[in-house]
Amino acid sequence: MTLILILLVGGVIGWLASILMRTDAQQGILLNIVVGIIGSLIAGFIITPLIGGAPITSGSFDLLSLFVSFLGAVVLLAIVNLFRRGSVR
Repeated sequence: MTLILILLVGGVIGWLASILMRTDAQQGILLNIVVGIIGSLIAGFIITPLIGGAPITSGSFDLLSLFVSFLGAVVLLAIVNLFRRGSVR
């Protein structure tokens, strides 16, 4: 059951991050899920030690963990945009 929640929440987080970074037209639902989950993993390594909380991949679904996972997805999309276009956008 936790895996299904991670996939659903990861998809929503990836979708919101792609809207913020203006890459939504290039991504489908599967890529949004991947961005949300990998962004959560990035958040677990980079952002969580700085501001606390836990990413959604640890099974925590509180407001801080959702925010941290969202920041991780935005960082992931910024890195992808930097290599793809040469600007963060």
